[in-house]
Amino acid sequence: MKKICLVLALVLFLPFVLIGCGNEEKLNTYFIIANFNDEEKSLKCNEKVTYVNNSENALEEVCFFVYANGFDEGVKAVPTSYINRAYPNGESFGNLTFESVFVAGQEVEINLTESKNILTVDLLNTLYPNEVIEIDLNFTVNLANINHRLGYGNKACNFGNFFPIACVYENGFVKNEFSPNGDPFYSDVSNFKVEINCDKDYVVASTGDKIESIDGQNKKVECIADKVRDFCFVLSKDFEVISGKAGDVDVFYYFYDDENSKQHLDIAVKSVNKFIKDFGSYPYKQLSVVKTNFCFGGMEYPNLVMISDDLADNETENYVIVHEIAHQWWYGIVGNNEFQNAWVDEGLTEFSTALFFKEFTEYGFDFDVVMDNATESYKHFVKIYSSIYESLDESMNRNLNEFATEPEYVNCTYTKGMLLFESLRQTLGEKKLLNCLKEYYKDYAFKNSSSEKLIESFSKTARINLESYIESWTNGTVVIK
Repeated sequence: MKKICLVLALVLFLPFVLIGCGNEEKLNTYFIIANFNDEEKSLKCNEKVTYVNNSENALEEVCFFVYANGFDEGVKAVPTSYINRAYPNGESFGNLTFESVFVAGQEVEINLTESKNILTVDLLNTLYPNEVIEIDLNFTVNLANINHRLGYGNKACNFGNFFPIACVYENGFVKNEFSPNGDPFYSDVSNFKVEINCDKDYVVASTGDKIESIDGQNKKVECIADKVRDFCFVLSKDFEVISGKAGDVDVFYYFYDDENSKQHLDIAVKSVNKFIKDFGSYPYKQLSVVKTNFCFGGMEYPNLVMISDDLADNETENYVIVHEIAHQWWYGIVGNNEFQNAWVDEGLTEFSTALFFKEFTEYGFDFDVVMDNATESYKHFVKIYSSIYESLDESMNRNLNEFATEPEYVNCTYTKGMLLFESLRQTLGEKKLLNCLKEYYKDYAFKNSSSEKLIESFSKTARINLESYIESWTNGTVVIK
């Protein structure tokens, strides 16, 4: 019965996409067929993008981010401090190579920037507001042997940001650069239908609802994901899978070598329930927590979060799971330009994580201690960096490539961002701050926010102008004692 329902949903989904999502709202739609070559560690793809001009301007071209080329030779993929953890078998490179690009069935020139991270597609004819056009991209992703969002390690293959995705249009296309610091991502909510073909021995974790079938040695996984900001999947022949329920949400935990797997599933379920209560509904049917080869702590994608298999201890893994799940609300559903305003989602996600442990004390994190440690950590950072450099920029609204070092990025976005929201909690009271978060979520769910929009939303709900207060933090003038 379930398979019949899913097939019916697919049949209904297709005409919905082709007419541009009806009158309610028009979303870009991505149809991707991805064939994984296990021996070569490459992914051959055909991507059809039904692109909607939601701007007020006539467009002559559409730009796409090509994040996969952030792992090409000559590009700094990770901060220096992560080199040994990132490359399990020595330095390795990967890239995305285009075979062809078509617009409305007509082949066009492949036009990449020198850094290969932006593809500009000539539309041949003017695309007026509310008009739709189909763009076909044929390409191959060659994976680096790297424990990262995109790459293969000794246990798993990660496919985060593997495909070209349309740049957000804001009076022009936003063309962020790739950065080894942070998450240089920014995209609109879209609809996805993705077919993954791989060896049948692979277990597949992915964004969206899945239908799996096996034909001989080949496994086909068809995924449908509506109103999500991105699409990701992870392959491993070593995965075990357990599941639980957070209300109507199916929560899956994909793992290997984890003696605390049941506890990690349990904290994932509690996190979803907590954030639904504090912020607002989780609008999808499933969430997968995936333990995988990853040099950082974790990484968020719609319906899927990566958790590093190289974390120091069980307590740290619990913390990372909660943090990455909080990102389902902040950046996943409420979007923002992570390249320009990283604190908007990272600071709020860190604070949300602390709120979780404030209620669930059994995991060994004391809320007041977390905040005290963050304060001391930030003060120590300021002291050390001020002694090294003539001046220290403590501003938070900076592009990722404007942070001189990774510690500067972490302290100004994660740590100071969390302390900003804690300061608001102390000033407004926890009840009023939670109301601000709920209304902010309601205002910007499936939309793109910014520091200015966050301030406006919070001020409206709190019924007090918070612009000067918050900007004293973001422009670096506030003194943390």
